[in-house]
Amino acid sequence: MSTEIGDCIRRNLNRYFRDLDGEAPHAIYDMVISSVERPMLEVVLKQAAGNQTTAAEMLGISRSTLRRKLAEHNLS
Repeated sequence: MSTEIGDCIRRNLNRYFRDLDGEAPHAIYDMVISSVERPMLEVVLKQAAGNQTTAAEMLGISRSTLRRKLAEHNLS
């Protein structure tokens, strides 16, 4: 599974660079993290039936970190 996710990111980053059309790339790290983080949070919260404690445990982060991430992505 992680290989599939990595392959997807790799393909999309290659497309991103190809589509730049001479523009300088910037903030790639933040772009990728925010693109991956939001759907991951949505799916994990759904799997946890909205229970933030369970979701935080599934993600391997603290509940306070999860709450901060949810607020950053307007998911709270």
